[in-house]
Amino acid sequence: MQDDFQPVKSAGRTLDVLEVLADQPRAWTLVDLARALDIPKSSLHGLMRTMTARGWVRADETGTRFRLGMRALQVGAAYLDGDDSVAVMSGVLDELSRRLGETVHLGRIEGDQIVYLAKRDSTHRLRLYSAVGRRLPAHATALGKALLAQHPDADADAMLSWPLQRLTAGTITDRDALHRALATVRETGYAVDREENADGIMCFAMAVPLTVPATDAVSVSVPTTRMTAGVDEGVVAALTDLLQPLGQARSML
Repeated sequence: MQDDFQPVKSAGRTLDVLEVLADQPRAWTLVDLARALDIPKSSLHGLMRTMTARGWVRADETGTRFRLGMRALQVGAAYLDGDDSVAVMSGVLDELSRRLGETVHLGRIEGDQIVYLAKRDSTHRLRLYSAVGRRLPAHATALGKALLAQHPDADADAMLSWPLQRLTAGTITDRDALHRALATVRETGYAVDREENADGIMCFAMAVPLTVPATDAVSVSVPTTRMTAGVDEGVVAALTDLLQPLGQARSML
């Protein structure tokens, strides 16, 4: 049967605005938004007034610069509150944070991106900057590699956007090199990001065995200055200890 779906233009434009404001959280002028989205300024003006009145967008005191509004926060929080995996993993994240004192993330793969669903901050002053809702290229993160490795190489390739984006000098952008990295993940059961996403940060991640294939993973990020002997073994041991038993919880979801 032929798909005759025709997207509603106004709805598409509304979502485009929200996605731009979320992806680049800064103050946007009407002119900047119109140019970025290729929407006539006259059409965008009415759309922004409506979204501002409904609380999805907030304007500054001059009424000329726009950011996301409180309704966006409420909807995002409702998503997390209603997500069973986030609830199940809360205690695991707390315990990892307690044991290791490093930044801990729960991430989900969406297309070629990893989205942070939850985090626990490091107890140290020197730490990785991150935020719930942040998106990163899957191929450049331990979280992403842990989840891409759940799939055959051909399927993993199809999930990504080629050519692969380079974030640091260490980012894997070569197809064969990525396949070798994913093979190592399948062999060891965990993924490592060696300054591939951010300079000065190493990250270790393991898939959450609540679904097959897994869609979520947990990571621990450690500044390279604290990567002394045995730290990597301790992180992997903690991930293994806390995540492997979760396979038994699949029937709860």
